Amino acid sequence: MSAPLFAQVNAPSAASTYFYLLVILIGVIALMFCIFLAKYFNLWIQAKMTQANVSIWDLVGMTFRKVNPNIIVRSKIMAHQSGLSEKDGVTTRALEAHFLAGGNVPNVVRALIAANRADIPLSYKRATAIDLAGRNVLEAVQTSVNPKVIPCPDPSQGRQTIDGVAKNGIQLKVKAKVTVRTNLDRLVGGATDETIIARVGEGIVNAIGSADTHDQVLERPDSISKRVLEKGLDAGTAYEILSIDIADIDVGDNIGANLQALRAEADTRVARAKAEERRAFGAAKEQEMLAHVQENRAKVLSAEAEVPMAIAEAFRKGNLGIAEYYQLRNVQADTEMRSSIAGTGNAVRREVAPLPQ
Repeated sequence: MSAPLFAQVNAPSAASTYFYLLVILIGVIALMFCIFLAKYFNLWIQAKMTQANVSIWDLVGMTFRKVNPNIIVRSKIMAHQSGLSEKDGVTTRALEAHFLAGGNVPNVVRALIAANRADIPLSYKRATAIDLAGRNVLEAVQTSVNPKVIPCPDPSQGRQTIDGVAKNGIQLKVKAKVTVRTNLDRLVGGATDETIIARVGEGIVNAIGSADTHDQVLERPDSISKRVLEKGLDAGTAYEILSIDIADIDVGDNIGANLQALRAEADTRVARAKAEERRAFGAAKEQEMLAHVQENRAKVLSAEAEVPMAIAEAFRKGNLGIAEYYQLRNVQADTEMRSSIAGTGNAVRREVAPLPQ
């Protein structure tokens, strides 16, 4: 009797447990549904009302793929409202793929809308390629519609003018403005503003240098623009040059005269150095000749010192007599007197050796 009674007592308890579990399960499902509605219902309603063709399951899948559904849905709505359809490549999956690649989805959609309104051929694939290349695709489209002006040279680089020298040596300082339009076909891989500024600056310097006189450039500044434009400076760049306008021309220094003055000064220094070299050589030569004179004088004195010895030797051998000796002294005295009368004052008195004892 006790077992059936125990079963009858516990039966309502098991049923109530199942009931509570069912209530909890329904509550959890209701809570998840509320969270789901709070997160996706608003976006789904916006897409549904604008016929942007974004399903509720697409929104759920974006969450699992870690894609921001707000950006995708609003971009898709913006594209659809502007007349871009999925035939133009603007699909939900394409927008998600560009988002996952790190692109700026709203910027690409705005660029496509601007290009479509301006009747500029721009595909979704090219727009995403430009965006992923690090370029601002919206700014590129806007520049294609509204050309921009690039100052040449760029004042932010520290230079204010482009300096060129005509054939007559006069320097000209030029400021130019380059009007460019973006070429979307060459935007990926094309050179940017720095290349345009460098090429235009080089062309202006060449044009000034080709002029015979600076007056020709001052009379016709447009000749510089025409000559620079003929060179096709926009080849390989992301822009198409529409015009090159000379904003200002100033006359600078007379570079030719300055170079001639510097050359003359250098020639003078060279001439002075050569003259100093010749002077030093002459002074050295003079000292050398003086040394030779002193050497010869020493030889003369040495020879004169041998004369008395020779005379004495002649007396001993009987080759020289007393009369001849005194006759030699008279000739010597007569020579010294004549030299004194002539006023030389430099005659050297040479004593004949005395008679040997």
